[in-house]
This record gives sequence, structure tokens and C-alpha cells, in this order.
Amino acid sequence: METVGIYLVVIFGCGFLARVAHLPTLVGYLAAGFILHAPGIDELPIVDTMAELGVTILLFTIGLKLDVRMLLRREVVVTTGVNLLVILGLTMGFLGILGAVGVPMLAGEDWETLALLGFALSFSSTVFVVQVLDERSESHSLYGRIAIGVLVLQDIVAVVYLTAMQGEPPSPWALALLLLIPGAWIVRRLWNMLGHGELQTLFGIVMALVPGYWLFESVGVKGDFGAMIVGVLLASHPRAGELSRTLFGLRELLLVGFFVSIGLHVTPTTETVLLGLLLIVLLPFEGAVYTLVLSLFGLRRRTSILTGLALANFSEFGLIVIATGVGAGIIGADWLVVTSVAVAGSFVFSTLLNRRGSGLVTRLSAFVPTTAAARRHPDDAPIVLAPARVLVLGMGRVGHSVYERLADEYGLSVIGVENDPLKASELAGRGVRVLDADATETDFWDRAVGVHELELLVLAMPFHGSNLVALERIEELGVTGTVAVVAQYDDERDELLQRGADVAFHIYEGTGVGLADAAAEAAGLDR
Repeated sequence: METVGIYLVVIFGCGFLARVAHLPTLVGYLAAGFILHAPGIDELPIVDTMAELGVTILLFTIGLKLDVRMLLRREVVVTTGVNLLVILGLTMGFLGILGAVGVPMLAGEDWETLALLGFALSFSSTVFVVQVLDERSESHSLYGRIAIGVLVLQDIVAVVYLTAMQGEPPSPWALALLLLIPGAWIVRRLWNMLGHGELQTLFGIVMALVPGYWLFESVGVKGDFGAMIVGVLLASHPRAGELSRTLFGLRELLLVGFFVSIGLHVTPTTETVLLGLLLIVLLPFEGAVYTLVLSLFGLRRRTSILTGLALANFSEFGLIVIATGVGAGIIGADWLVVTSVAVAGSFVFSTLLNRRGSGLVTRLSAFVPTTAAARRHPDDAPIVLAPARVLVLGMGRVGHSVYERLADEYGLSVIGVENDPLKASELAGRGVRVLDADATETDFWDRAVGVHELELLVLAMPFHGSNLVALERIEELGVTGTVAVVAQYDDERDELLQRGADVAFHIYEGTGVGLADAAAEAAGLDR
């Protein structure tokens, strides 16, 4: 237990210091791995187990939210391919130059070694990017969906490579994995019987680890990739989003082990550390490649830049690729140390870059080609709110009641926003004017035209955090219309009023009709 105590103190302390320095805690966990490894403290096998479980559950939750159609879109496929080729070429050229100027580690290295390093560094980190998107509440934004699509395609390329490097194909029994398709149909129906408590959480873990990880590993296919496939097969269930949110806390805790484990298995030297840090020079080029290629597909400059910034890092899959190369005798063991330092350094670099926010996006926009309106990507076009006078965010039971009350009793032109595509489609089929969008995302507000002409904004989303984020977005834009918000608890209502809401209506005080009347009264609107 003494070793466990040391690990916990160091990991917590580094995470706390990172938070105090206004850095994501994952940077602290990376530092903790190197600190724990340096004095030769006994290793804890449970850290590697946590890391593997964390990545598996992460990929499972990605599958639950993944739109497979996004993987086939040309902007995702072409961007993934172009980045791989460009970064591979740049890495080989950069390392070749370093070798020519006399860097000892590169003396005598052949082109196969340089090509393997370039291939490994062409991947972006699924773990890191998903954390960035979740912190911004922008996983469902267009740039977030494109970034995840690119990451999934990269993971598929890595899995194909790793399978080929094993020297033997997957077991013939791998074909039996096709039975998961009809099996998922049965599982989705059993899911309806589980309720919303801990049994559903346990169900998610079982699905990720048993038919996902274990079943795929047993037939020679990478297990965490299998967990993502199982997540995709279950994604059509109405509770998929709820399960993903339920697993979020567990996933984040387990991923602490992943970041710590990066530093636990390497022994850096001055040369390997410096060379690993030098490789960070490639990251601006990687971000530029993503940005420029996406802009050619008609995406707005902001969307292209945010995607490039999110993906400008190296991946944990790069470590696996290099480790496999070391095991096969293709590349020296020191390169695993170099790659580990490069991956850890890229997380710090990307964190600092992504923290700069909209100011950095604005400055970089001057260097990105402008998209002609006629060529603009349909998913990135402006969202016209006119002639609506009222915007209702969240079209669940309360939001829909607000919509009908303000439209029918007050005769107002109302438009709703709903982030559940199925619910938005159902409401649209019943004649409700509703947008399939996420009001917590900056992307929605940037594309919305006519926000400043709105007289009333009603925030009726079911989660307090979502309403707070949307309220923050509204304040950033300087919207002058009346803002009414629904709250579940008294402390939530007080917080919403302190953050700038004009009306905070307690959900237990009445239905959406009461919220609508209170909002209309605050806005000075008559029936």
C-alpha cells in the first residue's frame, strides 16, 4: 500500500499543480509518469490496466456517438489521406536533414526507419482530441464530427498496420464477428429493460469489454477497436447518449492511468528528450495541412482552423506502432523514448494552442483562403433565424410546451433548437419549426444569423450545465433579448440569475406553460 500511496500523492499533486497553472490536468498526469519513473519506484501493474480500460471505454463511447456516414464523406477521407502522406514526407525530410548535420541517433539510419517514424507521427491522439471536444461541449459540432471521423479512419489504418505486423492474419473465426450485427438487434431490445441506474452503467462496461475488447482480441483483432465497433452497433438506441454521459466520469478516471503510463515505461536521455522535443516542430505543419485541405472543401475558415488546432498533436497509436517496430527489429528501442517524449510534448503544445480560443482563430483566419458562397459546404452554411422573434433551446417536454404556448397563445414567430436528430426530425414532421443543432456549441452561435433581433430566448435544456454554457454563449455575443431559463433546484436557479438570466423558472413550480408565461411577461410580450 505504501507504493500505492506514493503513486496517488504524486499523481494528484501533479494534476492539482496543472489545474493551478490553468493547464488541463492531463498535462500533470503526464509529468507524474516521468516523475514516478525517474527514481525507480516500483511499477504498479494496475496503472497499465487502467490505461487499457480507459482507452477501451473511450473508444466504446465514441462508437455510441459516431455517425458512420461521416467516415465516408470526402472531406474526411481525403483529409486523412493527405495528412498521412504529407506528414510522412515531412518527417522523413526533417529527420534526414538532422542526420545530415550530424545528430548521432540518425547516423546510418535507413529510409525504412524514417518512414516508420513518419507513419507513426501522422496519427492524432483520439484520447486527447475527445477530451478537448468534451471540455468545450463541441463533440457534436461540425468540426468536432469531422475531427472524430478523421481519428476513426486513422485508427482503422493503424489497426490494419498492426495486424499486418503480427505476421499472421486474424483467425478464420473473425468472420463470426458478423454475427454481432443481428446480436446487437437483440441487445438493443434487452437494453430497454435496464432502467436508468447502475445496471445500465454496468451494461455499458460489459458491452465494451466482453463482446467488444475480449471477443475481438480472441480472433486476432485489436480489442479497443472492437469496443468502438460494438459502440457503433448500439448507437441507434435512444439511450446511447445517456449511456455515454453515464460512462464519462469512469472513463476520465481510468484515462488518468493512460497518461501516467506514457512516462512510466521509458528512460529518457538528454539526446532522446531533445530529439523528441524537436519533432514538435512538425505540429504546426500538421495543423496547417488539416486546415488548408478542409477549406478546399468549402468549409468556413473557423471550422477548418478549429479542426486543424484540435488534431495538431501526436497519437498514442504512434507509440504502439513504434513499439511493434522495436519488437520486430525494424527500429531501435531508443526511438520509443523519442516518440514518447514527442507525444507527451505534443499534448502540452496542443493544450496551450487550443486554450487560445477565438482570438487565435481570428488571427489565423487571415492566412486561410476564403470560401466562395456558391461553394460553401452545406453543413457549414449560415443558420437563418428570421423571421423568428423567439428562440427556444431544448425541445423536450418543457421546451415543446413553451414553443406551443408562445406560438398559439401569444401569436409569436418561434423557432426551436434540439440536439437529438431523431426528436428534431419527429417535431419537424409535425410542422414544428425546429433546428437540429446544439445550443451549447460556439459553432451554432457563430453560424446563426438574426440572433440580435430576437426578443426572447428560452433555455429549456434538461441539464443545468448545458443551460449555463448556452447562457455564456449568449452573453459573449451581447444579445439584448430577454433570457428565460428552466432550473431544477433552487441553487441552480440562483446561479442562473447571477450569471445574467432575466427569468429562472423552477421546473417543479409548473409546466412549460408557466415558463412560457413568465418569459413572455419578463419580455413585455402580450397575448
